[in-house]
Amino acid sequence: MFRRLFRAVFFILFAGSTAPVIAQDLTYVLAGKLVDVEQGRVLEKQCILIKSNIIQSVEPCTKAPKGAKRIDWSRYTVLPGLIDLHTHLADAGQSADLALPIKTSPAATALIGAKNARDTLRAGFTTVRDVGTYRGLTDVALRDAIAAGHVPGPRMFVAGAYLTHPGGGGELNGVVPNDQLPPDMRLGVLSSADEAKTKAEALFAGGVDFLKLMGTGAVLAIGTEPGEPELTYDEMRAAVEVARSRGSFATAHAHGAQGIKNAIRAGVRSIEHASLIDDEGLAMAKAAGVWLVMDIYNGDYIDDIGSKEGWPEEYLRKNRETTEVQRQGFAKALKLGVKIAYGTDSGVYPHGINARQFGYMVRYGMTPMQAIQSATIEAARLLQRESQFGAIAKGLLADMIAVEGNPLADIWLLEKRPIVMKEGVLID
Repeated sequence: MFRRLFRAVFFILFAGSTAPVIAQDLTYVLAGKLVDVEQGRVLEKQCILIKSNIIQSVEPCTKAPKGAKRIDWSRYTVLPGLIDLHTHLADAGQSADLALPIKTSPAATALIGAKNARDTLRAGFTTVRDVGTYRGLTDVALRDAIAAGHVPGPRMFVAGAYLTHPGGGGELNGVVPNDQLPPDMRLGVLSSADEAKTKAEALFAGGVDFLKLMGTGAVLAIGTEPGEPELTYDEMRAAVEVARSRGSFATAHAHGAQGIKNAIRAGVRSIEHASLIDDEGLAMAKAAGVWLVMDIYNGDYIDDIGSKEGWPEEYLRKNRETTEVQRQGFAKALKLGVKIAYGTDSGVYPHGINARQFGYMVRYGMTPMQAIQSATIEAARLLQRESQFGAIAKGLLADMIAVEGNPLADIWLLEKRPIVMKEGVLID
């Protein structure tokens, strides 16, 4: 009798507290097919052991460890969580109303960003690089809210604001005189290399992860031309040096050939858009190991929806002038072996359809495996985080998606909403 009483007391005091920890701490995922992006191959019937949020092993399936939560994805193809390197989550979104960003308060922008973040995560993107917002540092607040678990969303790396000339591609032009815009909308406006250094240091003090430089004019900015250089080499170099001193990097928005070359010479890590890149620029990017992040889907969206909704004719004209030439540049860069990583410019179109670009990348020359690698291991390398995520491998964060069918045979399957796991937690 004493022995039975002892067992009962022991169970109440100890078993109730320790058993759930074992069950919650270990997860055993059965993958029917697993995409190994590091080796560029597909493995069959692999099992992934996760402890807390870290992958412990990836190996042929055996018996699940005692107490482990078992997840059966044997009917699915399992891939690393996807990465979009060119998003605008913390923004009001694109529309025909030029004044929408100023009409939307910083608080409202953050709340819109929370919805955008949820939609992006549910689409299978567990990490994003958010490359600028009109409402300065709103992206920092959104990143921190996601990291704290207050709102669901992808892991975010944020730029805080655009480093841009007065009236340049990173300004809200055509609404009110720019010097009358709210201060939080002009955090990155500069006119010299000294100002570039000061503004860059202020952004890092405000909590940003990297810098976004406006090397040329923009398609979706009134009064600027995509082919025209904006920030000078000296201004970009000053900002790059600040970023490097913080253990970080800068990326450059650059459509035009000269602006692209100025940015590469200044030491940026990647070029956004690269729409009008020439042969010299391609050779320079390859020699310097600079990534191109080319949003080759959204030109179709702008032409279709922008025309229907009455977006400014200037936008539509510049979009027509850059869409097809950008796609041809993408194909040429791929053949030359220039590094290409996945970025969509989501925010120009509704968040949550980020995967639509995969099909375009395949159409213009990538294999399905290359397209998937661009949004996983290659994107992680650009972020300098390949030791943390970007693949399904021992020691990495357990970011994974599961899709029905085989996206290596039909890349468009990635557009369907997948099952999503971020850091070992299934996303509802």
